Amino acid sequence: MSINSNDLKERQEATPDNMLRTTDGRRRGRRSRKLEHWQVIAAMLMVYDIAAANMSYFLALWLRFDFVYSLIDKEYVAAWRNFIPIYTIFVLICFSVLGLYRSIWRFAGFDELVSIVEASVITMAFHTSFITLLFRRMPLSYYVLGAGIQFMLVLTARFSYRFYLRFMNTQHSSTATGKNVMLVGAGSSGQMILRDVAKAKEVNDRVVCIIDDNPNKWHRHMEGVPVVGGRDEILSSVEKYKVDKIYLAIPSATAEQKRDILNICNETGCELKQLPGIYQFLVGEIAVSKMQDVSVEDLLGREPIRADLEEVYVYINGKTVLVTGGGGSIGSELCRQIAGHSPKRLIIFDVYENNAYAIQLELKKKYPNLDLVTLIGSVRDSRRMFEVFEHYRPQIVYHAAAHKHVPLMEDSPCEAIKNNAIGTYKTAYAAMVHGCERFVLISTDKAVNPTNIMGASKRLCEMIIQSFDRLLKDGKASEIPQLFTHEGVENADKDGTGEVFRNIRTEFVAVRFGNVLGSNGSVIPVFKHQIENGGPVTVTHPDIIRYFMTIPEAVSLVMLAGTYAHGGEIFVLDMGSPVKIADLARNMIRLSGYKPDVDIKIEYTGLRPGEKLYEEKLMSEEGLRKTDNELIHIGSPIPFDEALFMTQLEQLMQRAYSNKPDIREYVEDMVSTYHPA
Repeated sequence: MSINSNDLKERQEATPDNMLRTTDGRRRGRRSRKLEHWQVIAAMLMVYDIAAANMSYFLALWLRFDFVYSLIDKEYVAAWRNFIPIYTIFVLICFSVLGLYRSIWRFAGFDELVSIVEASVITMAFHTSFITLLFRRMPLSYYVLGAGIQFMLVLTARFSYRFYLRFMNTQHSSTATGKNVMLVGAGSSGQMILRDVAKAKEVNDRVVCIIDDNPNKWHRHMEGVPVVGGRDEILSSVEKYKVDKIYLAIPSATAEQKRDILNICNETGCELKQLPGIYQFLVGEIAVSKMQDVSVEDLLGREPIRADLEEVYVYINGKTVLVTGGGGSIGSELCRQIAGHSPKRLIIFDVYENNAYAIQLELKKKYPNLDLVTLIGSVRDSRRMFEVFEHYRPQIVYHAAAHKHVPLMEDSPCEAIKNNAIGTYKTAYAAMVHGCERFVLISTDKAVNPTNIMGASKRLCEMIIQSFDRLLKDGKASEIPQLFTHEGVENADKDGTGEVFRNIRTEFVAVRFGNVLGSNGSVIPVFKHQIENGGPVTVTHPDIIRYFMTIPEAVSLVMLAGTYAHGGEIFVLDMGSPVKIADLARNMIRLSGYKPDVDIKIEYTGLRPGEKLYEEKLMSEEGLRKTDNELIHIGSPIPFDEALFMTQLEQLMQRAYSNKPDIREYVEDMVSTYHPA
């Protein structure tokens, strides 16, 4: 028996697979035609509105005749009955146009109330006009009471669901195991947070009291929660209402205002959260999920430094920039800010490959079109530095490579000299002979009247920069010795004529600032680690103080100071008021949810070798000159004999590489302000 092609096609189409596909297609079609939940609710509301709109006017008529149906004039009843179909159609159209069937009524608010009022006024006007014109004039009470009853019925049906949910949430909160919250700020942001806490399903917390410094709001209620008083009531209210969390919802407050309030809140031991800032309020991002932990920076109590970097970006645009130590805390932030403003090429140079690799991955992901070069090497290697400058010809150098840990350098003083002082010399020399436009040294306040070898080595770096700049300006660049020809580096002045130095215009400057919050090896990461391990938190001395700045602040000012350079300056950054390290430790313990000296002990270990109670930003011999930026000052350089210094530097290098034990005494001869502790 033969099978033609048509029979075969029919049999193929009748196979179980095809039948399943056809059935599945019909199922998908049925699912796509299924009404959404909101459409079902809208249909139910339409049925309700039809009944409410018409029965409200009948109730008004019934009320007019003392609830006795037999007393109602039959003409009134007939007019009402005949007008029902017309009025029903109009009500449905009007309510639909005004969006009464598309709102999410569980979140109904003022806008929905306005829509209901508008719909009621329009339908009342229609009913009054057209029943009178088409049928007959009705009693005055019929119009007034009918409109009023209709409004109440429509309003009740829509808002009752929200009030029911709020009641259930209140009941749930009273029995839930969530935490009691104090809200600081009875303004618009506070109200939004209050509502978000009430409706959020994912949290069981409840706001039990509100703090606000405006006396006009005291002893009143917001969303049913009492405003108990100003900041003076925080401590007593925490105890009275058994508060576990405090939400700070005053995004427009200044840093000083926040600091004062947060310091009081910090005494309570409660968990602290705050809104990031005014931006969230402006864009409508006020919610519990947007609350952030209070950071140590918030407790420092000064406004963030916002430098106008327009000049910096104009200067950097289209140029090749080298950042030594580019994987470190300061170096990596320099790379981030430079990368975002169109350099021709950015070169990351670091001896530690893990850090360099991390910042390389970050910048490649964020700036895929950036010409990024990542190089591994040491600033102590002259051949490597000459190779980098010869090949890439950087126009701007930010020299952040350095050993900075004070106690470790006290134990290895020769390494501090090799890396910091000699490394700076080698990098600066390579920059000079290869035509670099500007060399910016990242210095430290520990270079001021140093009592440790790390600070003294950074002061030597500053003196190297000053010497290079002075000899260049005096036309004596050829007198700057190339101290490292023994390393196999070819002499820059090959023919001995000094011609290579004639057109050098490199500007050498240094930027000095204090401690940076959160940088590698700084006190804050150490404290965090100690707190996580249950303590104790170790502080060297109860009275020790330090200046602090965030990493982005420090870097932005470093870059801005670099644009003011004319050569030879030591720029000093204004870091505000100093901070007591012991207070910083206590604040960090409290922010972690513990009580200082109760849950986490604070131990005083004594000043470490070379450590001072306080850091100066400027030597007494250096005057201060202003710049166009009030946060940046210029310290007038202390004069010294550059020629003698260069001779001493050659001896210092030999002693450092020979690991001589008397290296401190020799540094003391070179740096008059260095007095080893």
